[in-house]
Amino acid sequence: MLAAFDPEQAVFDPEQKVCKRMAQSAPTEEMLREALRVVRDPASGGDIVSAGIVEGIQLQGGLVQVALLTDRAHAAAMEPVRREVEAVLARQPGVTNAAAILTGHRQTPPPSPGRPAPHAHGPQAGQQRAPLLLSGIGAIVAVASGKGGVGKSTVAVNLAVALARQGHRTGLLDADIYGPSLPRMLGLNRKPEIDGDRMRPIPVWGLQTMSIGFLVEEETPMIWRGPMVMGALEQMMGQVAWDALDILVVDMPPGTGDAQLTLSQRVALTGAVIVSTPQDIALIDARRGVRMFERVRVPVLGLVENMSFYACPNCGHQAHIFGHGGARQEAHRLGTDFLGEVPLLLEVRESGDQGSPITAASPDSEAARAFGAIAARVWDKVSGPPASSGPRIVVG
Repeated sequence: MLAAFDPEQAVFDPEQKVCKRMAQSAPTEEMLREALRVVRDPASGGDIVSAGIVEGIQLQGGLVQVALLTDRAHAAAMEPVRREVEAVLARQPGVTNAAAILTGHRQTPPPSPGRPAPHAHGPQAGQQRAPLLLSGIGAIVAVASGKGGVGKSTVAVNLAVALARQGHRTGLLDADIYGPSLPRMLGLNRKPEIDGDRMRPIPVWGLQTMSIGFLVEEETPMIWRGPMVMGALEQMMGQVAWDALDILVVDMPPGTGDAQLTLSQRVALTGAVIVSTPQDIALIDARRGVRMFERVRVPVLGLVENMSFYACPNCGHQAHIFGHGGARQEAHRLGTDFLGEVPLLLEVRESGDQGSPITAASPDSEAARAFGAIAARVWDKVSGPPASSGPRIVVG
């Protein structure tokens, strides 16, 4: 039940020119749009709401996410606007956390009677599709899974560290917008530096790394719909000043949704690595992942069987808790390669929780050797002649 409004518990905010209730009440989209009228559009000089820059506002209790319409050419000018939007929203009653992203996905409609002219920052109707992002990187490998809980991020992190230890200039991009786990697994809790209009990747364990988890608090849920996810991914790819890289490992979110389609459309993926555990229920979802990449003409480099077996640390006895060999058999059935198996070991979990990947913390361990062998196979595939995958298509 909502508490009655008490005039004595309200204060006048001269910046917003409204009375702000001191009690924390749930904000509405209309309230937040009105508050954002104090933010000016650098192109027109008007407020960003009237200029059509505020493309979407998502609310979940006190959590607010806002999409701001722009394009890459105006990203530098819009970055101060993005920060001001977050600051204005954070001051609103009932808002506990605010995040704003820049997105350029909406096609600008032609003007019509009674409708404002199209905003200058948006892509014009009939404009050609934007060029592919990350074009200066030698090879881009997506690490994906059909479902969560199979250790995809563990494989992505340790694959990247193993590639770096083998002498390759390696980057690691966390594209798991809803559940970014790389900051914890890499032992990082700081924000990236800004270089002009781009962010600098954070170096750690011989890698260049970037994650949306560097930009938000660890416990902040990303309650975003498709266009906002796509916009955030484009920022993570197009506004990061990567140094020269031989290979970029991309930790994908689980499943076959917006993020996977965005990556396949906007990046020339060299190939995909599918992670699964041995049991049948996980392999069903792994098949979906393989078929999805086939549909968008991205070569599947192979399957990795994670948690392949449990080895007792005392006697060395192996127990096949989730079955064994299922991913190898599935790879053979699907006509793709089996890249290797990784045992279920306590030290892998502990090292990840502590921010020290097993391939860096204990490079001579059984698990590190397994990741190293997988990394060598992946490098052989991406550094050789490109696989024939037919004409590239665009989905959506």
